[in-house]
Amino acid sequence: MDKEKMKLFLLILLCCGSFAVKHTLKYFVTGSSGAPNIPELFGVLMVDGIQMGYCDVSKKILEPRQEWAKNILKKHPEQLGWYKSKCFEDQPNFFRELISSLKQQFNRSEGVHILQRIDGCEWDETTGEVIGIIQYHYNGEDFLEFDLKKQTWIALKPEADVTKQKWDTDQRGIKHKENDLKNICPEHLKLYVEYEKSFPQTKVLPSVSLLQKTPSSPVSCHATGFYPDRAVMFWRKDGEELHEGVEIGEILPNNDGTFQLSVNLNVSSVTPEDWRRYECVFQLSDVENNSVNTLNKTVIRTNESKRNSGESHFDKATPIVVAGDRGSRVGSSPYDQKVANSIPGSDTLGIVSVVKTLHLLVMARGADGAIWQPRLCQSVPGHAIQYYYLNQLLTVYFCTFTYYDSYCHIH
Repeated sequence: MDKEKMKLFLLILLCCGSFAVKHTLKYFVTGSSGAPNIPELFGVLMVDGIQMGYCDVSKKILEPRQEWAKNILKKHPEQLGWYKSKCFEDQPNFFRELISSLKQQFNRSEGVHILQRIDGCEWDETTGEVIGIIQYHYNGEDFLEFDLKKQTWIALKPEADVTKQKWDTDQRGIKHKENDLKNICPEHLKLYVEYEKSFPQTKVLPSVSLLQKTPSSPVSCHATGFYPDRAVMFWRKDGEELHEGVEIGEILPNNDGTFQLSVNLNVSSVTPEDWRRYECVFQLSDVENNSVNTLNKTVIRTNESKRNSGESHFDKATPIVVAGDRGSRVGSSPYDQKVANSIPGSDTLGIVSVVKTLHLLVMARGADGAIWQPRLCQSVPGHAIQYYYLNQLLTVYFCTFTYYDSYCHIH
């Protein structure tokens, strides 16, 4: 593809392609047993990747997280009643009983146990097509998934077959799930999208940093904290956009409703005197001024510079996926890997390794950092991970860390 065609493609992407016609509503619910320092059950409602609401059973918290979500509850009080029933009555009882049953089935009543569920729907605004999903994950591993078309449960591991057989015989429960996914979920989603569109969008420019793991690694231009997600970022040389030696990441959500994006530049063949000829350009839709950062070794943040200065690389929370979406193995789905790769320097830190430390982290939360930090470092060979504080161990489907100082150093 020549340069003119590529420019046209990017222009179309920026102006038109980013206005997604598909919308998603997903509920991420996490239940626990044997973990005194985290809620027995909590959940997050996400609309188009943005956190709309939060529920914490232990603290009796049920609150909207967006202004337009507050308007929905004011004008549709039945929505508040529906969520109160789900959050404080139906789901706690269901999760409590299921975790108890699974502990007996696996003959592991002691220790910490985590049950996660992701369910929701995707609605194509153009075609009207609706796709529903329900997935369960137990102790960091895929467990069950609901096949809406066949109206049957799929065991994602042999041990899940007992539960699958039991739930398959519950035709009333299956019909209830079908109604939730085909009717209730899309009705709610359409209502939320309507309110989201009507609410004025405040455009927020990102914080842009140049990051590099080692002197021979690609330089990552990392933009985080921008809103909305209609943005493009690219590298250019002498004012001309580059395509060779450039790897463009996908726009990923932060847990505060903003977004992040990284674009890597291979600098192995760039001579020191040519560095100043390269620039990283960030463009936010409908914003006149671009963010331009010149390739400059003195401003690049590296593992070595961070060791010496103790400086924090991030002020945004980045999600590390705990359970694979759409029935994938933990950490193996493309989305999981893209999220992991969005954390510069963590490409060799396997998500599965992080998942395996989940129970340790649950038990260690609130303990003296001198105790749990070494254990965490030992559990991920080859890395020293400095977490000064875990703001919130689990945020639904994600294991979310606030990056006061959480850059991964490779020994």
